[in-house]
Amino acid sequence: MSSVTAVVPQTVVAWLSGLAEDVAAQADHLTQLDAAIGDGDHGINMNRGMSAVVATLGEQDDDVAPGRLLIVAGKTLVSTVGGASGPLWGSFFRGAGRALGDAPELEGPELAEALAAGVKAVQDLGAAVPGDKTMVDALLPAVEALREALAGGASLADAARSAADAAAEGARGTVPLQARKGRASYLGERSVGHEDPGAASTVLVMTALARAVG
Repeated sequence: MSSVTAVVPQTVVAWLSGLAEDVAAQADHLTQLDAAIGDGDHGINMNRGMSAVVATLGEQDDDVAPGRLLIVAGKTLVSTVGGASGPLWGSFFRGAGRALGDAPELEGPELAEALAAGVKAVQDLGAAVPGDKTMVDALLPAVEALREALAGGASLADAARSAADAAAEGARGTVPLQARKGRASYLGERSVGHEDPGAASTVLVMTALARAVG
């Protein structure tokens, strides 16, 4: 597939469908990460939620705006994923979708700002900041990398790959941290030495995006 310069509805469908495949393939790994410091159901929940997202997107008309598709995806995750993951990822996609409005297509900088709005929605809901050992530790650097790469003249494909790399680095960076949010925070120092499962799923989100526009 050739690189794209503008995000259209089909790009969003490719992104989220690819994400669903990645989540299904990594569900056991995500659950193992969560079993170490959480409820042990992150992979199961995300797999169920993304399967529902793909089914719901398949019911949409071909000309539904990218922003509307992201809102639909977010609502579906909220309604199908339990625990904290559903509301948090639902907020991310709904926040990004609302920022895009009904524009039929968008350029890279608009996508970056929409994803930044999604991150803000996550932080507004969970009140997490960098260093808390949450998905924010991967999301924030990913979106910043996307913004900076685009501002520096990179193509959307290259910028998205930079975002995926930044998300992976951010997720690895959660390993030595002590959790300050969520169920993992109850473990105190015992949460050190484990990768945050939400940060790990963030890597999948950004990697699927890079593939969809690459």
